[in-house]
Amino acid sequence: MDADGHSTPMASEPRHFADILALNAASVHFLSPLTPERLAHLHAHAAYHKVAQHDGRVLAFLLAFAPGAPYDSVNYRWFDVRYRDFLYVDRIVVAEAARGLGLASRLYRDLFDFARAHGYGRVVCEFDVDPPNPASERFHRDFGFTEVGSQRLSGGKTVSLQSAPVTPACLPPGDARR
Repeated sequence: MDADGHSTPMASEPRHFADILALNAASVHFLSPLTPERLAHLHAHAAYHKVAQHDGRVLAFLLAFAPGAPYDSVNYRWFDVRYRDFLYVDRIVVAEAARGLGLASRLYRDLFDFARAHGYGRVVCEFDVDPPNPASERFHRDFGFTEVGSQRLSGGKTVSLQSAPVTPACLPPGDARR
């Protein structure tokens, strides 16, 4: 733990699920909803599922999938039919009260380290462009993401499909706070 009370991202466990469900529910306008059963299924098939804590409390999480996962997300499927070598960020959520502490950046740096260690060539994701999510757009641009496609979803929103190479050069400085 550093001087600010941050810990290194740690593997998510079922004991974290109540906090993860609460965080997801608070940001559901950007994400799909999660039930306890759906979270357990996603957790079981995720390549990467970690939480970030501050002062011992779960305040953020990141859930990512590798190619070939049994996951029905239309955005994940878009990448799965086009790429063989990726980690797909399904969702990253930071508690509103914890924004600005650098937890999302810590999780992303850890994810890129994981991707590099496991031989993945790219990290992929999407963010809303209609309605716009400029904070997410800036955050992902800082990590080297660029648009590789877009799609309009059944609920009417449009997402930008993004990809970033897994190289040290794409990562912002370690002390960057988001």
